[in-house]
Amino acid sequence: MANDVILVVNAGSSSVKAALFGAGEAPLAAFSVTEVGAGAVLRTAGGERPCAAPDHEAAIGLILDAAAAGGVPVARLAGAGHRIVHGGRALTRPVILDEGAIAAIEACVPVAPLHNPHNLAAIRALGRRAPSLPQVGVFDTAFHATNPEVALRYAIPAAEEAKGIRRYGFHGISFASLVERLPAMLGGPLPGRLLACHLGNGVSLCAIRSGRSAATTMGYSPLEGTTMGTRSGGIDGNAVLRLASDHGVEAAGRILNRESGLLALGGASDMRALHAAGTAEARFAIDHFCYWAVRHAGSMIAAMGGLDCIAFTGGIGENDAVVRARICAGLSFLGVAVDAAANVRNAGRIEAGGSLPVLVVPAGEEAWIATATRRLISGRGR
Repeated sequence: MANDVILVVNAGSSSVKAALFGAGEAPLAAFSVTEVGAGAVLRTAGGERPCAAPDHEAAIGLILDAAAAGGVPVARLAGAGHRIVHGGRALTRPVILDEGAIAAIEACVPVAPLHNPHNLAAIRALGRRAPSLPQVGVFDTAFHATNPEVALRYAIPAAEEAKGIRRYGFHGISFASLVERLPAMLGGPLPGRLLACHLGNGVSLCAIRSGRSAATTMGYSPLEGTTMGTRSGGIDGNAVLRLASDHGVEAAGRILNRESGLLALGGASDMRALHAAGTAEARFAIDHFCYWAVRHAGSMIAAMGGLDCIAFTGGIGENDAVVRARICAGLSFLGVAVDAAANVRNAGRIEAGGSLPVLVVPAGEEAWIATATRRLISGRGR
C-alpha cells in the first residue's frame, strides 16, 4: 500500500482538527476532536460521538484511529503538516520538524502563549504515536518575513524590541495559498501589486508585491489592524493602558480580544447575524468594518506603490457581497468597480468592465499546508 496521503493538523487550546489530502486540493476526509479535556466530541464524516480525550495526545490517537477505520492507516501517510501560528524571526518557511525546529517553536512561546504550546503538544503527540512519520511545520507568520524592517519594527527602545516585540503579521498561510492559485484564476501571471483581503472573524489585509508580502495590517498579535469579529483592531496604546488600569491586565486582554469588534458595536460577531438584525447598531458595526477595511487598504496600496488587482478570501470575503461591494466602492477612485450580478453570485471574477481585476478566492489553507508538506518531504521545497 503506497504511502501517498498527507495528514494536516491544526491544534488549538481545546480542539484538534485534521484532514487527509491526496494529490488534489479537496480533502479525502476531515476529523476533529473538540472540548479536549472534558466532554470531548469526535466528529467524522459519519457523524459525531462523545469520546475520552483528556489531552492532545489522546485526541491525536482518536483521529489516527478514525483515519485508519476509513482506510488510511499510518502506513499510508507520507507525512504530516502542522499549522503553527508563530515562527518568530527564525522560522520563515516550512521546515521539517526535527529537534532544532521544535526548540525554535518553543522559543516563540513568549510571543504566542495562547497558540504555540498547543501546536507543540500535537507535534509531540503525533511523534510518539507515529515516530517514523515525517512532520512539517507551516507557519502563519512566515509569509510576512519579506516585509522591510521599517514595516516590522515598532519605534520602541532596542531592549524591548529584543524581547520579540515587533510586527509579525498573520494569515500568512491563507495569503500564500492565494498567491499560488491566483494565476490559474486569472489565466495569466500574478499581478505585480495585489491587495489581498482575508475577511472573517479575524481580518487582515496584505500588500503583495511580485508575490511577496510587502506590508500587512496585523502586528505583534492578531489584535492589530482593522475591525474584526470580537477584536478591536487598532487602538491607541494609552487607551489600552487605561483599560488595564481600570480592569486589570487579564480583563483588558479579554475585552480587546473577545468582547470588542463587531460584537461590541452591533451585538453579534457574525456578519450574517448583523445583516439579518437590521438595527441601527448592526448597521453601524457593518459601516465600521467597511470603513476601516478601506482605510487600511489605502495604507497597503501605498506600501506597494499602486494597485493592479484585489482578491477577497475568508468567510466574509468569500460570501458577503454587500461588504465586498462597499469596500470596492471605497476604492473606486483607483479604478475599482464590481459587476453587481457576478458579485451577488460570489463568482470567481466580480469586476465590472473597465475595472482592474477583482477576485473571490475560496480559502485553501489546509490544501496549501498539504502541498507545502509534500514538497518539503520530497525535497522540492528546500
